[in-house]
Amino acid sequence: MSRPITLFTGQWADLPLETLAQKAKSFGYDGLELACWGDHFNVTQAQDKAYCDGRHALLAEHGLKTWAISAHLVGQAVCDVIDERHKAILPEHVWGEGKPKEVQKRAAEELIKTAYAAKNLGVKVVNGFTGSKIWSLLYSFPPVSDAQIEDGYADFANRWNPILDEFKKAGVCFALEVHPTEIAFDIVSAERALQALNHRPEFGFNYDPSHLGYQGVDYVKFIQKFGDRIYHAHMKDVHWSSQLTEAGVFGGHTKFGDPRRFWEFRSLGRGSVNFEEIIRALNQVNYQGPLSVEWEDIGMDREHGATEAAAFLRKLNFIPSKVAFDAAFDRK
Repeated sequence: MSRPITLFTGQWADLPLETLAQKAKSFGYDGLELACWGDHFNVTQAQDKAYCDGRHALLAEHGLKTWAISAHLVGQAVCDVIDERHKAILPEHVWGEGKPKEVQKRAAEELIKTAYAAKNLGVKVVNGFTGSKIWSLLYSFPPVSDAQIEDGYADFANRWNPILDEFKKAGVCFALEVHPTEIAFDIVSAERALQALNHRPEFGFNYDPSHLGYQGVDYVKFIQKFGDRIYHAHMKDVHWSSQLTEAGVFGGHTKFGDPRRFWEFRSLGRGSVNFEEIIRALNQVNYQGPLSVEWEDIGMDREHGATEAAAFLRKLNFIPSKVAFDAAFDRK
C-alpha cells in the first residue's frame, strides 16, 4: 500500500475544520495533519479523550484520517529569545504577560500537554519547531566563540529533555521541522542537535525539502543520512533562482512575493525541488508515514494549488519493487 497523502492544516486555520475537511476530500487527500491552532485541534480540550474521538468522527464523515498533529507555534517559544513577535503566534494562555522566562516555561508545559493530547488522539508524532537561543549568531561577526554555540545546544538539551521525557511516557515522538530559526536548520546542525540529546529516540525530524534546497543543502542526502529519524514528511516546493538576485539567501528584509528575492515557496511541482529523487530516497529508508502537503505559494489560489499538489504527489507516490527487475533472467 502506498503512503497516505495528507494536507497540513496550518495554512488553512482561518477555516473551520469541518469546512476544510470537506474541501480536502474534494481536493483528493486521504487525511489531514492537524495544526494545534485555529479550531483544528485544541490541546487543552484534547486532554479529554472524548474530544479526540470527536475529531476522528468529524474527519471520518468526510472519508479522512489523521496520522500526526503539529505544534510549530508553541514549540518555537521553548528555546527562542522571546520578544513581541511571539505574541502574535502564541495562545493567550502561553503568552500571558509576555515575560520571557515565563513564556518559555508555559510553552514547555504546553508541549508536554500536546504529547498527551496526541496519545489521546491515537497518533504517534507531534511535528513542530524548537526555537533557538543562538540563531542570531548565524553569521560570525562579531566573532562567535565555540563556547557560545555550545551553550546554545546545551540550552536546547536542558529545555527539551524534560519535555521529551514526557513524550516517552506518552509513547509519542517529536519531529522537528529542520528550518532556519531552529536549533537545526541544515544537515550539520541537525547532527549536532541529535548529539546534544544523546540521540534519544523520542526526537527526530519532520522532513521538508523546501527549507533545505534554497540554502544549498543536499535535501536527498538528508534523507539518506537521517533515514531512521524521519518520523514525518512535509511535501513543499521552493523555487530558487539560477541567476544572481538583489535579495540573496537571507532575503534582504523583503516580503514573500517581492521579485527581487532569490527564493520563493511554490506549489508542489512548480519549484526547483526534485520530488522523484525524494520519493526514491524515502523508499530506500523504508519511510512508511504520510506525505503531507504543506501548501504555500503567494502567486497562486490555494484551492487550485492544493488540488494539483495532491494529484502531482499521487503520481509520484510509488512503492519500491519487491523483486529485482532482472530476476526473470535467473535460470537457477
